[in-house]
Amino acid sequence: MEVSNESAIKKPKRLTSIVWNHFQRIRKADVCYAVCVHCDKKLSGSSNSGTTHLRNHLMRCLKRSNYDVSQLLSAKKKKKDTSLSIANVNANYDEAQRKDEYIKPTIIKFDHEQRKDEIISLGSCRFDQERSRLDLARMIILHGYPLTMVEHVGFKIFVKNLQPLFEIVPNSSIEVSCIDIYMKEKQKVYEMINRLHGRINLAVEMWSSPENTDYLCLIAHYIDEDWKLQQKILNFVTLDSSHTEDMLSEVIINCLMEWDVECNLFAMTFDDCYADDDIVLRIKDRISQNRPQSSNGQLFDVRSVAHVLNLIVQDAMETLREVTEKVRGSVRYVKSSQVIQGKFNDIAQQIGISCQKNLVLDSPTRWNSTYFMLETVIGYKSAFCFLQEHDPAYTSALTDTEWEWANSITGYLKLFVEITNIFSGDKCPTANIYFPEICDVHIQLIEWCKNPDDFLSSMTLKMKAKFDRYWSKCSLALAVAAILDPRFKMKLVEYYYSQIYGSTALDRIKEVSDGIKELFNAYSICSTLVDQGSSLPGSSLPSTSTDSRDRLKGFDKFLHESSQGQSAISDLNKYLEEPVFPRNCDFNILNWWKVHTPRYPILSMMARDILGTPMSTIAPELAFGVGGRVLDSYRCSLNPETRQALICTRDWLQVESEDHNPSSALALYAEAN
Repeated sequence: MEVSNESAIKKPKRLTSIVWNHFQRIRKADVCYAVCVHCDKKLSGSSNSGTTHLRNHLMRCLKRSNYDVSQLLSAKKKKKDTSLSIANVNANYDEAQRKDEYIKPTIIKFDHEQRKDEIISLGSCRFDQERSRLDLARMIILHGYPLTMVEHVGFKIFVKNLQPLFEIVPNSSIEVSCIDIYMKEKQKVYEMINRLHGRINLAVEMWSSPENTDYLCLIAHYIDEDWKLQQKILNFVTLDSSHTEDMLSEVIINCLMEWDVECNLFAMTFDDCYADDDIVLRIKDRISQNRPQSSNGQLFDVRSVAHVLNLIVQDAMETLREVTEKVRGSVRYVKSSQVIQGKFNDIAQQIGISCQKNLVLDSPTRWNSTYFMLETVIGYKSAFCFLQEHDPAYTSALTDTEWEWANSITGYLKLFVEITNIFSGDKCPTANIYFPEICDVHIQLIEWCKNPDDFLSSMTLKMKAKFDRYWSKCSLALAVAAILDPRFKMKLVEYYYSQIYGSTALDRIKEVSDGIKELFNAYSICSTLVDQGSSLPGSSLPSTSTDSRDRLKGFDKFLHESSQGQSAISDLNKYLEEPVFPRNCDFNILNWWKVHTPRYPILSMMARDILGTPMSTIAPELAFGVGGRVLDSYRCSLNPETRQALICTRDWLQVESEDHNPSSALALYAEAN
């Protein structure tokens, strides 16, 4: 019997689903069918079959026309307010469908006559075009989205359906909004920095780009009034391709003057251990014209410990390069097929290897991954030697001497991996944490140089030469920071220097003691400036009389300096003579100094500045990277002013939380090199 001859069954009241507007229910004998009114397809119409299969057919039916798919979705999800346009854009309509039923990406129109600052009332909601535009700009800044996202079709559809009254602004307008936000936030940061009672420390980082453009990033590190370690990106400057060392120092000086911090600068940390010393001298001379030099000159020039460790590791990696290539070849051979992998596992099991780690290839740009590869392969040394004897296809075998070199150098790398993990894993990397770790490196390098193997000893001599250059510049700063840790004081310096210097240790210890006393004297001279209305420890001493002919001005200054110097030495002695604080894992040095500031008023001033010195200038994400920091391609394409505005403002807008690590502020912009 044909469908046309079948009798239609009147739909009972319970058939209230919207799908029955598109189906006719037909009974044939004892079987019910649901016939699509668009394509005449028969589907099960039994009450036990439900309507899901009917909805699915409607979503696929090519002959349907002029019905609302979003109503089907809303009936299923019970969300009757779903936008008609969103569903229509996703549906596959015939060309004959009415154009006004959905929003086409190519014909989005906006009311350009609407004032940007107009607030429109929609029931209980109020829409503010200007506020929404600034919110969009802040979102782009904070999450590193490209400015061109406002021109993407998908973004326009989303925003128009979400808020039809929002006027989509062009890329250039969003860029202007970002610059406006940058200027407002910059003023806030400027006022905050210039209200600090302590000094700031400046980290100087060099970046590059795939187009070989160089960038200079200046980051202020400081401890705030609540004794929290903070940092702010001050500048991200695009350097001219023809810049020289003289120009680099001028760029840094101009940035310092722009922020008015040249008189309030304690130390500068350069990421390059081999940065030209003349750059530092020129900067030091310029800022010394505006204030007296109040600290030991050696404390002003600091080099990044993470970078010197990377340089030392690269010497080891280069020395072991040929052996490492053989190790990579061995791993590739074992993992080349399941048959060989199974054979290798059987060999390891038969000869009793207990190593549970799987063989894995390294990433050549991450030296810690090379260490893990070497460490694992060494654990399977016996299996590889057995494979060499019984498998002629295995051609990457190591000699006995090469196995010894790999084992020794892997042991060296283990120390650097552990120390780098300590530095990069600390959420509050105050300057006191570095001295004991660097002293351990120093002691190990001395021992490694005594290796009777010429191959290994020549390698470690190169490593130690680089370390010695770093140590000569930064050992005093590292030691002073450790002395300001109440768990260590001078005792830690005495402990390590006796191992490092042997018979000359007392002379070296005295150099450190004299250096910290000199620094205390400088702080003590300026300590009363806070009471006299100045918060800058390095400012010039004010005159006690307005009479330019007062012949006793010099006496007033002498009296001030001598009396304050005596109290400073007393303050220092009191701290050093008291017992060290017990070591425990929950110790927070900044909290300790916050509590003990009334007891050591001058010492705490110096502790704030010293402990805030960035001894390392590399983000945790980049700690094991072989290459330098490279700016991503998108931000390289921006003009210099916009680039600096986006990078600096993102840092300033970041919400502080327990999980936020300030040292990763620039990780978003880095590419693997």
